[in-house]
Amino acid sequence: MKIGTRKSIITGGKEISVETGKLAKQADGSVVVRMGDTMLLATVVAAPEAKEGVDFLPLTVDYREKYSAAGRFPGGFFRREARPSENEILIMRLVDRALRPLFPDDYHAEVQLMIQLLSYDGVNNPDALCGLAASAAIAVSNIPFNGPMSEVRVGRVNGEWILNPTMDQMSQVDIDMMVAGTMKDVNMIEGEFKEISELEMVEAIKIAHAAIKEQCQFQLDLGAEIATANPKREYSHETHNTEVKAKVYEIAMEKCKEVARMGLANKAKRTELFDAIKAEVKAAYSEEELAAIGGFISPYFSEVKKKAVRYVMLHEGKRLDGRKFDEIRPIWSEVDYLPMVHGSAVFTRGETQSLTTLTLGGKMDEQLIDGVTFHGTEKFLLHYNFPPFSTGEAKPLRGTSRREIGHGNLALRALKPVLPEDNAYTIRIVSDILESNGSSSMATVCAGTLALMDGGVQIKAPVSGIAMGLVADDGKFAVLSDILGDEDHLGDMDFKVTGTSKGITACQMDIKVDGLPYEVLIQALEQARGGRLHILDKIVETIAKPNSEFKPQTPRIEAFNVPNEMIGAIIGPGGKIIQGMQKETNTTITIEELSNGEGRVQIMSNNSDDMKEATRRIRQIAFPPQVEEGAEYEGKVKSVKDFGCFVEILPGTDGLIHISEFSWEKVDKMEDVCKEGDVLKFKVVGKDPKTKKWKLSRKVLIPRPERKEESPLA
Repeated sequence: MKIGTRKSIITGGKEISVETGKLAKQADGSVVVRMGDTMLLATVVAAPEAKEGVDFLPLTVDYREKYSAAGRFPGGFFRREARPSENEILIMRLVDRALRPLFPDDYHAEVQLMIQLLSYDGVNNPDALCGLAASAAIAVSNIPFNGPMSEVRVGRVNGEWILNPTMDQMSQVDIDMMVAGTMKDVNMIEGEFKEISELEMVEAIKIAHAAIKEQCQFQLDLGAEIATANPKREYSHETHNTEVKAKVYEIAMEKCKEVARMGLANKAKRTELFDAIKAEVKAAYSEEELAAIGGFISPYFSEVKKKAVRYVMLHEGKRLDGRKFDEIRPIWSEVDYLPMVHGSAVFTRGETQSLTTLTLGGKMDEQLIDGVTFHGTEKFLLHYNFPPFSTGEAKPLRGTSRREIGHGNLALRALKPVLPEDNAYTIRIVSDILESNGSSSMATVCAGTLALMDGGVQIKAPVSGIAMGLVADDGKFAVLSDILGDEDHLGDMDFKVTGTSKGITACQMDIKVDGLPYEVLIQALEQARGGRLHILDKIVETIAKPNSEFKPQTPRIEAFNVPNEMIGAIIGPGGKIIQGMQKETNTTITIEELSNGEGRVQIMSNNSDDMKEATRRIRQIAFPPQVEEGAEYEGKVKSVKDFGCFVEILPGTDGLIHISEFSWEKVDKMEDVCKEGDVLKFKVVGKDPKTKKWKLSRKVLIPRPERKEESPLA
């Protein structure tokens, strides 16, 4: 018996298969996508009708990785998958941002799309398949959708372009970009780069889009074979009142245009004027009429406001705050604002402000990541916080949002390429947004650069970021530099670009409408470059290069490699030696085994003398000098026995001072003449042939007392 339908496509030389009709058949649509031995299950279900009063698309995109997919147990007490990791949330956002604009504007039924990693081969990265899986699940359903869409990762290794690179190839790329789009357009981009040019970025997008078009046609062909996917379900989720709409347009359109022409830089004042116009519209109706048709006024007024602002931009060349299309808002910044942190900066651009701190730590501060596709540690962390007061609102705090995770990740990817390669520190940057009116993630990039330089981290070059916007109607378009929050909401594109003076380090783009010609994209990138360089100049005015020294309160770190076979000697039985060194030198010492067969020792301390002593002791163990017979040494008593005491000659090497070799005078009990911890001088006089222990003598270093002459007999 044949169960289900299976089709395959080749992308970047790799076979990708999509199977439907075999698993999860009660969902509206379900597919299993496979590349190599990596497999995803994607399901989609849409409610039959929209809930009353809902005037938006309640779309939920969920991605979860099963630990069983890689043959592993989850960590934690319960040994089961719990809340999603940051990596899973970032993948959810990649799919959501590409899918959401493609549902019909008037479709408001709740949609839940779930993607699960069922099998992971350690070679093929599942995130490159999630967009295809999500769209294919919708394609084999009867849910209305203006797709299909797909996502492709494009990388470059040694100048060669690679589609959906393997995990091994990912460690070698200088371009890592995820691109999503339809048969016609690109609608989402996110990437990390090693200072590439704008033209290189456009070339990568074109290569990815060619593969996306093939995958979209593949989905159309697959959907055409599924009887239950055709025709798409009919729906009616909106009601309209043409009379109310006409009246709102009549009263509000010109007044909204007048506010848009004022060029007010103050967001609160603009909001106040627009709200007054909306109140005037409502005043045109009686209370009885408002009770009947009041629900139409807000959506129609929002529509009018959007059209008015866009008209003034496109036909009169005026932005909401009066700037030119390529003009950047006023900037001021400051470093060393907080006296006791390891580095700090305030960056303010217009009505957007970030207070950012830098914290430097050691190996023990690295973040442990216990994921399905990655298990290890991360030594560069960037956290972005967006409290409600930053926009003048009072809202409940619900923990870290998906948006905060996404913005923080973008800023992290922007700064990561410029960190010093020999960096021994664990670095944590925290950006607290204190004011927000657009481009807060880009303010985080700028403030992060300033904080790193203030803290003495020797970054390769400063990085700045800018958010670009687009307004396009009736064949006209305007590319906007450094967009406001309102321009983001009312516009057609949010395109964030970060980089140094040499090139781009990261980007993120979301398109809200169909159609972004490459010539418009190139113009946006060139305009963004001019804005980035302007902002870089402002950063350099504040601090031209990283401080040559760390702050006094910053812990110092010494790191060096040791032979792998000496790791055990440094640690000692049960950790006794390394723990003793930490206690006695007041330092934090970590050691890890490297892939090259060496060990990496890291010593962290706030005191240079303690650091030197810990370093000396470890180097003595790792690179031990040879004990020389006949040489004199000084060492601590490690233990006291009836027959003598054991003394440390060199770290990790002990010898025995026999009771008879302790002094010229007869010793009855060793505990009467020495105790553990005493420091003694001694000479190495030989090695016991049986025990192979070094034989030591203290008395040979002590002048022999003169023998007393006996008195003559009386």
